[in-house]
Amino acid sequence: MAAPRMAYDGVVATAPVTIPYRRYSTNSAHWWIGRAVRAVLQLAELKPADIDGLSVSSFTIGPDTAVGLTQHLGLSPRWLDHVPLGGASGFVGLRRAARAVQCGDAEFVVCVAGDTNHVDSFRRTLSTFSRFAQDAVYPYGSGGPNAGFALITRNYMKRYGATREDFGKICVAQRENALKFPYALMKKPLTLEDYLNARAISDPVHLFDCVMPCAGAEAFLVCREDRARSLGLKATRILATIERHNAFPDDPIQIRGGWAMDASELYAMAGIKASEVDFLETYDDYPVICMMQMEDLGFCAKGEGPDFVRANSFTTDGSFPHNTSGGQLSVGQAGAAGGYLGLVEAVRQLSGAALGAPVAGARIGLVAGFGMITYDRGLSSGAAVLARMDG
Repeated sequence: MAAPRMAYDGVVATAPVTIPYRRYSTNSAHWWIGRAVRAVLQLAELKPADIDGLSVSSFTIGPDTAVGLTQHLGLSPRWLDHVPLGGASGFVGLRRAARAVQCGDAEFVVCVAGDTNHVDSFRRTLSTFSRFAQDAVYPYGSGGPNAGFALITRNYMKRYGATREDFGKICVAQRENALKFPYALMKKPLTLEDYLNARAISDPVHLFDCVMPCAGAEAFLVCREDRARSLGLKATRILATIERHNAFPDDPIQIRGGWAMDASELYAMAGIKASEVDFLETYDDYPVICMMQMEDLGFCAKGEGPDFVRANSFTTDGSFPHNTSGGQLSVGQAGAAGGYLGLVEAVRQLSGAALGAPVAGARIGLVAGFGMITYDRGLSSGAAVLARMDG
């Protein structure tokens, strides 16, 4: 029998930072990450010497890892982590940083993710993404995740009756949220008709089902609650986290993620029910994954995602606020920073610092992530429950 998990009492996330995205950039990933770390320091009014912990996620800092960045950035941390888990990186970084602070291994940990996007860098990343990609997918002409998610999406539609209209409803709502978010790269309204008439990419995946690769960075600071208060920082409490890798390996094609294995522990640790969540930030490289997360996190049963989408509205003032910044589908996907976008947005929403439209009266937010795609599934998933810090 597993030992009960310790709570994250006294540990908070604060100083949320987004370095505004660009479609393409001649700057290196190091430049983007460095700007994000500097912005956290400025927001928290800390000096580089105060930062004794660093967690880094990036696909394009190679050949460097986190340790190389310490010299680039002039930091000397006593706690260091490199989290190469794509869309799940933010949650793994958050939970490890929180434990480091809780145990006294570090006092101030900057968690940062960022990537550049040169004209050809996305293709190069795809071609060397994994041994699976190098040996079994890319040499046979796969264009990257679009084909894999076409397989996952088609299978989900056939099995559970989801339609393109259902996926379109998610995308249209996110675009409406994004129009109020200053950093979103997608600035034009999106109608359901626009969505349905968009060109096919890898049927049934069409243009607005796909994220747009870009350059950018996201970051936040993890520290003790009393230190945040002494610095005058608004912060969010960490109620619970989960992570899971290679969940349900016997499923021939992915229909669920690791959230389904651990959601009960997530809510038990947080001391809440799914119905008490005020908003949800999902990892949204494709809308089918948003629907899976709604199911696997207990907002509806498996296979009821289409009905749940039809019964709710997903704007910040809707019945189920979802991806309140617009998500990657409208903000853009800045590489590994995509795994931080929802977390940074949730910290803002819960600390009264929303850059776009706030969710009125929000006190509890749930954020989920998903990453490391092979062909028929994503290998890593995570989630966190965050809460407004009173006082």
